[in-house]
Amino acid sequence: MKDYLNRVFNQQHTPQSQPIAGTNQIPNSAGGYTWAVSEWERLNRFLILGSESGSYYASEQKLTIENAQNVLDCIQKDGSRTVAAIVEVSDNGIAPKNDPAIFALALAASLGDENTRQLALAALPRVCRTGTHLFSFVEYSKGMRGWGRSLRRAVGTWYMGMDHRKLAYQVVKYRQRNGWTHTDTLRKAHPNPINEIQGEIFKWVTRRDQITWKAQPEKPDNDALAFLWAFERVQETDDRNTLLKLIDQYDLPREALPTEWLKQAAVWEALLEKMPMTAMIRNLGNMSKCGLLIPGSRAEKEVAKRLTDPVLLQQARIHPIAVLSALRVYAGGSALKGKARYDPRTVQDKDWIPSARVLDALDTAFELAFKHIEPTNKRTMLALDVSGSMGMGMIAGVAGLTPRDGSAAMAMVTARTEPNYLFTAFSTEMIPLKISAKMRLDDVVKAVSGLPFGGTDCALPMQYALKNKLEIDTFVIYTDSETWFGKVHPAQALRDYREQMGIPAKLIVVGMISNGFSIADPNDAGMLDVVGFDSSAPALMAEFARGSI
Repeated sequence: MKDYLNRVFNQQHTPQSQPIAGTNQIPNSAGGYTWAVSEWERLNRFLILGSESGSYYASEQKLTIENAQNVLDCIQKDGSRTVAAIVEVSDNGIAPKNDPAIFALALAASLGDENTRQLALAALPRVCRTGTHLFSFVEYSKGMRGWGRSLRRAVGTWYMGMDHRKLAYQVVKYRQRNGWTHTDTLRKAHPNPINEIQGEIFKWVTRRDQITWKAQPEKPDNDALAFLWAFERVQETDDRNTLLKLIDQYDLPREALPTEWLKQAAVWEALLEKMPMTAMIRNLGNMSKCGLLIPGSRAEKEVAKRLTDPVLLQQARIHPIAVLSALRVYAGGSALKGKARYDPRTVQDKDWIPSARVLDALDTAFELAFKHIEPTNKRTMLALDVSGSMGMGMIAGVAGLTPRDGSAAMAMVTARTEPNYLFTAFSTEMIPLKISAKMRLDDVVKAVSGLPFGGTDCALPMQYALKNKLEIDTFVIYTDSETWFGKVHPAQALRDYREQMGIPAKLIVVGMISNGFSIADPNDAGMLDVVGFDSSAPALMAEFARGSI
């Protein structure tokens, strides 16, 4: 009888290779047992983390198919709730990339019921805010539904809903993607312009050879048409002073210039004057490579000032992942050059020498890109899963940014906020981790990248704290929940800790992969699931730790 109890129905200490008796645990991809997240939680994970490159245990295709099916399940269960979730993540800049939200919106607009399709198409301008987004949406939609009347009307409304100057900017800056151009989409949608200026812009896109004012020496009176006129001048001029003057007067973006001009520091200096924040972050390497962004320069001072301005970062919807990606590449001193993976430690030939001041500013910008966090003053253990599965795949399609690297960076946000924190790392054993909140972010990422790989036992942080009598109020585990190695489940290890230490400790599980698994028991109010790199996640974690939610 004792053998039956120990092997089959032991709810206190169950090997992770078996489900806890009496629970609805399911097998994860690694062979262990965890809980399934709800379809809505998985939808949120997909919208924020995407599924590019897959994971250690699931290919990109498999993970994408699973997530697409989950999106469809959500659409069928509650289409309006699904569309609202897509809009919230996209419109509020919660996700690193907009592609998963665009894909999900196309699913809703193509395969939902009539009400869901109408809601999805009405949300098109809020989710697809640029021409690039629009091209992605129509490419997804092409394979699902074709060009019906409602899609033509929605695309036409996308164009007609913009003011003239913004429309002109869109058709110049975002000219093509995925085989689509504005000429293609306008001809498919064939919207009727609501006024003469809009008609002239549409005509410039679709029948450019018939435009007479583009070749005239004097600019048109209208600002939008003058912007297009300036674009035409830039394509023809071989005089740098004329080019610089046009950039300054008409706020021309980098994409409007012929590529041969983008090797000159003076041109980048002119662009920098009114360069949008996102474009500035993406082009730090280019500005350093051409000799503009060098130590002590005015450009260095200006870039650092903008990067550390929380208002500008929030207004531009700068996501922490965008900053972290820029920091990794810029610190490495070399562009990706088409590589699928990128590791700054292996770069031999430097394209530029990174500015220490800019690196420090990027480090600050990473924290500022998250929503404001009030310290909880709780005793917090930050436990990083550094197993083999966390060292594979990419977060949000960012080359070289593995879940392992991303979790270390995200944990730093909490560590720099909380006065009482402890950093730990684990795989099938606890691993010494020599990092602190005072270290710069790129150095922290390098430190965890060099740790040895192994299997996964997510119960170890609680067992380690209990063994060493560490007083912990909140365990924060950054993981893909592909745990399988341990002799006890993480939820059981937490309950052991609570009982023996007399501390009502909480567990926050930060999911770093858009799979359907979690080590958090959904029936335990002291456990919380959050999505890694949700820009509001650290603030939510703090609220949960202090008991406000």
